[in-house]
Amino acid sequence: MSFKEFTEKINRLKREKKAVILAHNYQLPEVQDIADYVGDSIELGRRAREEEEAKILVVSAVDFMAESAALLNPDKKVLLPSRYANCPMAEMLQIEDIKLWRRRYPGIPIVLYVNTHAEAKARCDVCCTSANAVEVVNALDSDTVIFGPDYNLAEYVQQNTDKKIIPIPERGFCLAHVLFVKEDILILKEKYPEALVLVHPECTLEVQQIADFIGSTSQILRYVKRTTKARKFIIGTEDGIIHRLQKENPGREFITAHKEAICPGMKINTLRLIYLSLREERYPITIPKPIAPKARRALEKMFEITS
Repeated sequence: MSFKEFTEKINRLKREKKAVILAHNYQLPEVQDIADYVGDSIELGRRAREEEEAKILVVSAVDFMAESAALLNPDKKVLLPSRYANCPMAEMLQIEDIKLWRRRYPGIPIVLYVNTHAEAKARCDVCCTSANAVEVVNALDSDTVIFGPDYNLAEYVQQNTDKKIIPIPERGFCLAHVLFVKEDILILKEKYPEALVLVHPECTLEVQQIADFIGSTSQILRYVKRTTKARKFIIGTEDGIIHRLQKENPGREFITAHKEAICPGMKINTLRLIYLSLREERYPITIPKPIAPKARRALEKMFEITS
């Protein structure tokens, strides 16, 4: 089917089933264009809670984001278009790791990035996103915080707090963001001296240190649109954001800092899979009952802190 045909069929199913499509900023361009809402992790979570009339939420992202939507919307059916849309970083933090650090540092709060599975969220004190990690950590009444699973985000938080940050696991990372290298960006700066360097805090500390701005995908989008009048930008985050940046800022130029910085899990979702997910109501997200209340509380506490 053509893009137009998929769009027509998806829109018809959305009306019939009272469904809403939520897509992450890293999704394929055509998926972003058909979505009812495009955003980052925290924006999708908030939006999911606001869709009071929707019966079905199709979360075109990766597994942990669909899980978060399901946790925050227990009365709605949440669908993930592909069962293979996984986040390797989330797999890096094992439950035994959390238990180990709980025993090693009794009484010390554990903050987990939303890039974790529900079972891990159920064992932490509060969740965070890349947009609010510093705010969440600074709000806790403790001089030491255990933080996981992204080591680079932990280092970013450490640079912006007086608290001691203990990363778990010791070297958790995003497969796409570790591809950005300081030397590559400096070469691009020589070619485009007027360009600003905007990077995600999942990049390494040495990349963060040469950036003009560090932020989540939503913060990068807002920075370009509202804060700066610059015309050229070197972008240090997953390639999917370029589509939205160009769409919302015509006449400005966006250069990716690494052409292969692509998240396979994010790119698995296609129009065809979204159509099939809606038509057959596959693949529904279910959270085990013993886990759901505790994991939901960790997310809700994040919203309380950042309200």
